[in-house]
Amino acid sequence: MTVFDIPIDALSGGPADLAQYRGRALLVVNVASRCGLTPQYAGLQTLADTYGERGLVVLGVPCNQFAGQEPGTAAEISDFCQVNYGVTFPLTEKVDVNGPDRHPLYAALVDTPDADGHTGDVRWNFEKFLVAPDGTVAARFAPTVEPDSEDLRTAIEKTLPTPA
Repeated sequence: MTVFDIPIDALSGGPADLAQYRGRALLVVNVASRCGLTPQYAGLQTLADTYGERGLVVLGVPCNQFAGQEPGTAAEISDFCQVNYGVTFPLTEKVDVNGPDRHPLYAALVDTPDADGHTGDVRWNFEKFLVAPDGTVAARFAPTVEPDSEDLRTAIEKTLPTPA
């Protein structure tokens, strides 16, 4: 079983069907609309635009566990993302990324260390997990790592599927 086999619903309802991304690189990011890091939505959209045709999917996962910074309904979250940042990448249902109700998607992600060796609980909004086309977790990035950082872009480049 890989990340692509884990069920999670789309923000708009119904299954998000991560299996459709098998064979592509997936950047999973827990997002929030009332956070100091919220402007990262713009950079995430740039990544989706820049690398989408080469096999990257950015997946936003709303979470309200960090200082209540994502209190909105699904419709409010969707509207906020589209109006303020022109987000076109997929968003999932709002989930818990830590604690006893941690979503299975995050249970599969959090054992991967970041550059500082941190594993375990997600520390804040906009922590990033890069999943390889085979469903293994390739890298983890702290919330403060900007989407346009050289480290993140280099990791994405290395993880993109090889053209046929």
